[in-house]
Amino acid sequence: MRRTKAEAEETRNSILGAAERVFFEKGVSNASLDDVAKAAGVTRGAIYWHFSNKTDLFLELYNSVTLPVEDMIAHDVEQPAADVLCHIEKSAGDWLDELAADEHRQRIFTILLRCAYGDELLPVLEKQQEVDDRHTVMLDSAFDRARSEGFLSSNWTPQSATKALRWMMEGLCSEWLLFGRRFDLAAEGKEGLKRLFNSFRPVPANAEISI
Repeated sequence: MRRTKAEAEETRNSILGAAERVFFEKGVSNASLDDVAKAAGVTRGAIYWHFSNKTDLFLELYNSVTLPVEDMIAHDVEQPAADVLCHIEKSAGDWLDELAADEHRQRIFTILLRCAYGDELLPVLEKQQEVDDRHTVMLDSAFDRARSEGFLSSNWTPQSATKALRWMMEGLCSEWLLFGRRFDLAAEGKEGLKRLFNSFRPVPANAEISI
């Protein structure tokens, strides 16, 4: 019997949900499409109807959420230079709030962090690198505008500020996801961001120096 478009979409979503659970529990390399089919309650053929192979399935899961830097850049960073640091800091803090509240994102990012990117999964790694490169350029540009108008401390270059922000976000998320959520990601993460961004800003000329 011919399936309706709605039924096909329901099956596809069921496969994606099962893949998320199986990849999270077993790891991508150790999981098979048979495992996913069993978890989804479908045949292996049904998976091949929607996805070419395990890599294709994994890429679709990857595409279902955005990485921290993607969300930060997805907002309009073309703010006046005086506001761009505040804008990036707020975007990063909002992303931490979203990750802390969204179990789906948590599982996907945990899968990505645990993944061994062998030959089979190189397309996923290559896509991550492509996204990283593109958004590094965009963040560099935003920090460069802040510097050109005097809103970035001379202690920082645009490139070093970009790296520090990315390393902080990636380190926060990795430690929180992989080591038992031992701290308040949103509250402590945003406090860390506040300190980092305060270091990005020039010290006012009339500021008192504490000894």
